[in-house]
Amino acid sequence: MGQTIVEKILSGHSGRKVHAGDIALCDIDFAFAQDGTAPLVIKAFYEMGGDDVFDSNKIAFVIDHSSPSPNEGVSALHKMMRDFAHEKGIQLFDIGSGVCHQVIPESGRIRPGDLIIGADSHTCTYGALNAMATGVGSTELAAVLYTGKLWFRVPSSCKIILEGNLPKATSAKDVILFLIGKIGADGANYQSIEFTGSLLRNLDMAGRFTIANMVVEAGAKCGFFFCDEITREWLTRYVDGEICSVTPDPDANYERVIEYDLSSLMPQVALPHEVDKVLPVGDVAGLKIDQAFIGTCTNGRLEDLRIAASILKGKKIDKKIRLIVAPASKRVLLSAIEEGILQDLIEAGGCLVTPGCGCCVGTHNGVPADGERVLSTANRNFKGRMGNKNSEIYLASPATVAWSALKGKISDPREFFE
Repeated sequence: MGQTIVEKILSGHSGRKVHAGDIALCDIDFAFAQDGTAPLVIKAFYEMGGDDVFDSNKIAFVIDHSSPSPNEGVSALHKMMRDFAHEKGIQLFDIGSGVCHQVIPESGRIRPGDLIIGADSHTCTYGALNAMATGVGSTELAAVLYTGKLWFRVPSSCKIILEGNLPKATSAKDVILFLIGKIGADGANYQSIEFTGSLLRNLDMAGRFTIANMVVEAGAKCGFFFCDEITREWLTRYVDGEICSVTPDPDANYERVIEYDLSSLMPQVALPHEVDKVLPVGDVAGLKIDQAFIGTCTNGRLEDLRIAASILKGKKIDKKIRLIVAPASKRVLLSAIEEGILQDLIEAGGCLVTPGCGCCVGTHNGVPADGERVLSTANRNFKGRMGNKNSEIYLASPATVAWSALKGKISDPREFFE
């Protein structure tokens, strides 16, 4: 029997051929934690009797969720991370570096075929680079720091074939929102999703990262894109040496195969408080908003800021709303400054915050008031996600958020492109 991508990667890291349902004890290529999880990792590491980490070159900590620190309690946790990183010789991405899922690929740590775990649920982002990446709990991450190994139940696989060309004003964020709406928040539980089809030939790496980032919102363990010329061109900016790829066998077994032609896909919006509660933007257009947010590990990349700036340049956002912008990394921030993107966004009325998770998790930036409505490019809209359980979060693409910020209400960005 042939193998899927996830079966091949777990086979290569366990030293034996495995298929869906098998248990595999695997060597880990890279592991990381962020400031919301790393303190628990450190505590568990020492409780396990840990002394030295298995390989300091294969581990990183990222301070991105509460960056810079909002209070003395968080500052103490950050100090714990800095002290541990210095003592063990592991890489630390300190405040202002950016979101873990942006700075780690930018650091050249990820290659096709790698096995990566992170103490963060959106670690699946790196599947855009043809690597197996998945989120784990702090205790599992601590065990990996100690041993360099982790066991997995090999996921079954789902193939999603995407055909056609996306219309103007429609982006990868609309694609993944549409798919989650169709599949459901638990429709791919513990599965590996392989994306293929003609639509991907014109989908840049920023779009692929966006889609891979949100497969967990359908319950998936991981997601994969093939390593093509677009992938290789992106990787050559950050990694040295030969770039190999992992492809499924022709006779690989899939739990299901789904195909969509997205040539007429409309911009999509996810309604509170469920990511799979998705409608075309026209069905919710006119709903007034109080805050707009562009950023996060889903849509804080240079390409995302660029499209927002193209819409907002020379204009002013509605006076009754707030627009907050959080670049995904310092590299993105500097590039956006160089291109004049940030000037356009700020002159339009946007407020810039430190590269990092920004408002997404609601730790200290941009917390909405009771009853307020937020339109965000983030990946989650659960009750209380942005720090207030009495507010509402709607999810959309950077184009939809930018155009809506001008109008003061949820609006169809196709109006701008037309």
